[in-house]
Amino acid sequence: MSEEAKLPQKRYYRQRAHANPFSDHQLDYPVKPEEMDWTKHYPQYYPAKEGQEQKKVEFADIGCGYGGLLISMAKAFPDNLMLGMEIRTKVEDYVYERIKALRVQEPGHYQNVSIMRMNAMKFLPNFFEKGQLTKMFFLFPDPHFKQRKHKARIISPTLLAEYAYALRIGGILYTITDVKDLHEWMVKHLDDHPLFQRLSDEECEKDPAVPHVREATEEGKKVARNQGDKYLACYRRIEDPFYKQ
Repeated sequence: MSEEAKLPQKRYYRQRAHANPFSDHQLDYPVKPEEMDWTKHYPQYYPAKEGQEQKKVEFADIGCGYGGLLISMAKAFPDNLMLGMEIRTKVEDYVYERIKALRVQEPGHYQNVSIMRMNAMKFLPNFFEKGQLTKMFFLFPDPHFKQRKHKARIISPTLLAEYAYALRIGGILYTITDVKDLHEWMVKHLDDHPLFQRLSDEECEKDPAVPHVREATEEGKKVARNQGDKYLACYRRIEDPFYKQ
């Protein structure tokens, strides 16, 4: 097997579990979404072939970790471009090499997934146009247990306004955690936001993405091995009720 086709070994890419989102990381980002060059991420789709509509990223996995969700969903949703955003350098390197190897091992597959090193808390609107995304995933995020650290949680009133901007009406935002306090925090802020409406348990169970949300990530598998609880909450992006009036 060629070096390019060998899957990376995770032990060489280990890094501390979390990074400070308020640090000034050296990151490359476009001034606006129209200036983003997606060619290196999705060479099979960028630029679009003559007569074809240009595909755009529709699924975003925020803090994607080691890429379990992306890899699991690549074949389940072959017509959707998916992007993982991960702030930790070594972890991003691992997922990049993993996707590159899988593309060589299985030609024609995994062309719809990619990863970038990025701080989504700061630069999400630089990448996605209004209403571009149909799914956003926040899976086992950093709980930031100390109260003074709560401002760093990935779900907050300010950040939800940005997620609502990027998510099209009818799109779904997925959250899951094994920390009950964090689950209650996320649910409270999402319930309070006028542009998100919680899905019923029945609706969640019918969603084909939910099994991947529960089981595909490294954290999800670890929780399952330890027989821990997983707290799931899914929300639909709805129209602005005040705008409708």
